[in-house]
Amino acid sequence: MESKKVLFISQEITPYLAENRLSKIGRYLPQGVQERGKEIRTFMPRYGCINERRNQLHEVIRLSGMNLIIDDTDRPLIIKVASIQSARMQVYFIDNDDYFQRKFTVCDASGKEFEDNDERALFFARGVIETVKKLRWAPDLVHCHGWMSALVPVYLRSIYHDDPLFNNYKIIYSVYNNDFKTPFRASFADKLRFDGIDGESLKLLKTPDFLNVSKLAIKHSDAVIIGSDKINPELEKHVNNTGKPVLPVQDEEGYIDAYNDFYDMLLS
Repeated sequence: MESKKVLFISQEITPYLAENRLSKIGRYLPQGVQERGKEIRTFMPRYGCINERRNQLHEVIRLSGMNLIIDDTDRPLIIKVASIQSARMQVYFIDNDDYFQRKFTVCDASGKEFEDNDERALFFARGVIETVKKLRWAPDLVHCHGWMSALVPVYLRSIYHDDPLFNNYKIIYSVYNNDFKTPFRASFADKLRFDGIDGESLKLLKTPDFLNVSKLAIKHSDAVIIGSDKINPELEKHVNNTGKPVLPVQDEEGYIDAYNDFYDMLLS
């Protein structure tokens, strides 16, 4: 029987970023799922604070060179890759000089969130999807981790819905205790509309805050995983009212098996 293919899209992965619940799951879950017989691909943003030399990142020329139009502006897509030798796994990095060269992740040195985090999330989502298309790698399951990946389900279920590569697959969205505090700019819905996202989906974005962006991701997903012990209470209530399959938060010892079983349940 052919191995199921799982695409992991993570906001953070250790050792490239500091250890926390999200970055550790981003690192160890793909390895564990691969060891349980599934084929994997893993993506994250190439934040400027990641040391390319120490982590041995290198550009994948055959995948780079495409331009993505974000808010009517061409943005070059650069793809880099690194290997975690002990896990026999590669991590693909989505890069762009305008969005990911700064030496911080989502906030500046003073803790102020970047004004263009909305466009960075858009670029990241589309960059992952376009790269997977170039790889000609059709996932059976797409697992998104953290709000930087929230637009992936939206794009996949709208402008990419008739792409033959993305056919008969499931999407899981993992929610973490990593809320962004400053709502995205008022023009965020217009940028999505420019990309061809329909008005029905955009109704949620009258206020493009963490709660509503998360709700939009969940709306376009098949199932939800609670990734942190405590998440936004209003979002937790929403998750439990969706009627979709929900996996509650798991302890560190058993989460890989629990996630893998959840995947199998969705794919059966």
